[in-house]
Amino acid sequence: MIEFEYWELLLCPLFFGMGWLAARIDIKHLVRESRALPRSYFQGLNFLLNEQQDRAVEAFVEAVKIDPQTVELHFTLGSLFRRRGETERAIRMHQNLVERDDLPQDLKLQAMAELGQDFLKAGLLDRAEAIFEQLRSTDLNEEAKRSLLEIYQLEKDWERAITIAEELPDVATHKEIAEYYCELAAAALIRSRLDEASEYLRTALEKNRQCVRASLLQGDIEVSRECYDEAIACWQRIERQDPAFLALAANRLLDAFRKLDRRDEGAQLLRGYLERYPSFDLLNVVFQLVLESEDAEAAYVLVRDELKRNPTLLGLDKLVEARVLMAMPEMRVDLDLAKSIIQGYTRRLARYRCDSCGFKARQFYWRCPACGDWETYSPKRSEEFELMP
Repeated sequence: MIEFEYWELLLCPLFFGMGWLAARIDIKHLVRESRALPRSYFQGLNFLLNEQQDRAVEAFVEAVKIDPQTVELHFTLGSLFRRRGETERAIRMHQNLVERDDLPQDLKLQAMAELGQDFLKAGLLDRAEAIFEQLRSTDLNEEAKRSLLEIYQLEKDWERAITIAEELPDVATHKEIAEYYCELAAAALIRSRLDEASEYLRTALEKNRQCVRASLLQGDIEVSRECYDEAIACWQRIERQDPAFLALAANRLLDAFRKLDRRDEGAQLLRGYLERYPSFDLLNVVFQLVLESEDAEAAYVLVRDELKRNPTLLGLDKLVEARVLMAMPEMRVDLDLAKSIIQGYTRRLARYRCDSCGFKARQFYWRCPACGDWETYSPKRSEEFELMP
């Protein structure tokens, strides 16, 4: 049984009284601060809570006029301006804070970081870069490096992007760093610097063995050297990396087999890929191949069988195209009409879609032009993408 002294009971009222007194002091302090703030400040907060940004901005502007020393209002207002796309007003708001001599160092650094974001949003990359370089020697070093990485990607300064990405392992993955090396390789390939491009791709594959883009570009380099067997080997490696991307290599493979006068072997390989990894782009390549090497009826049978296996509107469009090639002249008018109606729907379905933000595009991107994420596009068209389990 727990024993206690009776005098300890006297402590309860004492502790209660002390707590009551502390609460009263806090409440009085809060009331004094609230009275010091202009009424328009609270109106602005209310508008923000109700997602009325336009009216919130008006209220905060009025509050700043009444009390220009309210630092928090300047930050809030600058952020709102930037979010609304009014970057000039955001810049002026944050520049005023940076130029204030009475501002504590931590708030001045915060104002500089906000100003850098304003310049970045406005597309003034050189000015944004200068600010974030200054912040690298401060407590905001990590935030500054993240922003600099974004700037270097926008400027396509891939070497500097690689350097800073290596310092940010929690932000930039091996996949992204491999993509930076692929960008360098692609630029070197355009300038016909094949050895330099090969070295970049070797490093890219060291960073990410599953980098499909590196295999595609390596094959392109071998084609430039007229080493078609080596090019085919590079593109066949994609099956081990991610077979869904074989569709991007299909035309390359076919051209290489043609150069070697081994079209039948290429056709057999591509038909095997189509059987194992169904794809509209693969179907399109094999369709053209069968049309050239056999006839329209064989191409029609190919598409019909594939449509039974994977029913899509894109496949139906290809089936009607094959049927037009086989039809008698008097039937082609009706089939052309049916094809034009189907194409009205398939134009919206024959796009690539970003898995991160949902942005759709007619061409394939390694980096989404909308959200900036890497390798978020599926190599399948949007209709196939939506049908995937």
